[in-house]
Amino acid sequence: MEIEMKIRGLMMDPAANTPIIILKDVNGDSMLPIWVGPFEANAIAVEIEKLATQRPMTHDLLKNVIWEFGANVRRVVITDLVDNTFLAVIELTKAGELLLLDSRPSDAIALALRVDCPIYVNEEVIKNSSTAITEDAGSQQDDWPENIVDDASDYKM
Repeated sequence: MEIEMKIRGLMMDPAANTPIIILKDVNGDSMLPIWVGPFEANAIAVEIEKLATQRPMTHDLLKNVIWEFGANVRRVVITDLVDNTFLAVIELTKAGELLLLDSRPSDAIALALRVDCPIYVNEEVIKNSSTAITEDAGSQQDDWPENIVDDASDYKM
């Protein structure tokens, strides 16, 4: 089963000094952090903040190519967690045909923001992730920054 998620925030992990995307279940309290690189986090932050860029960024280019070829992004799905690495697919539709593109979650999320499509996570990924939490339990986790349960949607990278 897959769970629809929204971006709850984008923040820095103070211990590792790396960006984290926080996904939250739209119908529940589960949250899933995904550590990403600084360039990927920037691509997501640019779209969250609706900043204009002089030239198209890579994810804007991908969106344009998909549309020019007559396809649409149906949704993105974080499908698996293997050796602490999240895996994702981008689901495209073209002329009634479903196409799946292997993707890093950060790239899939950056594209999803640009085309306004839903983000899903396989329920097993949340169950198997040692870092998934619920909002109620967030303040009891020593591994988490204290403000993880606060709304981080206005966080600036």
